[in-house]
Amino acid sequence: MLEGYAKLADALHELPDEQLGHPTDLPGWSRGHVLAHIEGVTSAVARQAELEGSPTEMYEGGRPARDEAIERGATRTAAEHRQAVASAVARLGEAWSGVSDWSARVVYRDGTLLDTAHALWREVEIHHRDLLLGPVPWSQEFRDHAVAFLTPRVPDGVKLVLTPADAPGWVLGAGERVELAGAADDLVAWLAGRTPAGELTTTGELPELKPWP
Repeated sequence: MLEGYAKLADALHELPDEQLGHPTDLPGWSRGHVLAHIEGVTSAVARQAELEGSPTEMYEGGRPARDEAIERGATRTAAEHRQAVASAVARLGEAWSGVSDWSARVVYRDGTLLDTAHALWREVEIHHRDLLLGPVPWSQEFRDHAVAFLTPRVPDGVKLVLTPADAPGWVLGAGERVELAGAADDLVAWLAGRTPAGELTTTGELPELKPWP
């Protein structure tokens, strides 16, 4: 699950400071905000592993502290962002190497340490795309994982058929059939509430998706 950080590091290698204020696919957040969030959530998940067996809230200080850290971190230079993310990833790798029981309970979503690892996988892959720094190809393994996680967004009474031109497809829900076709990554991005890079075609009116699970 750490491979996504290598892709992110490559994308950030020559990112100039003046582009950190550019908008992203997340309303109200600049690239600096997204990078600060990636660093913060990485550190938060590392902390969960460090506290294995002692369930506590995801972020030390809760949501207010998280939000304040993102606002502060958004003002970093590109070099500072690269260093902050790299330090958080190093902490994560060390914390994960010490985990003895991935089924240990956590407060986050009333889940397990493994659930926090999967959540971080989604955060890094999807937020990398949010930065709008170019294509972010997703593996079929990640697509399948993301679609399974996001399936609860499909409204009741809708059978959503996602038909990629370049990968296996997915059938979600039950009811009135609506088919959406396009590139696999664009279909997953749409399901995640993001703007597809390419054109999507549909056989009917697209449903309004439910909130993020």
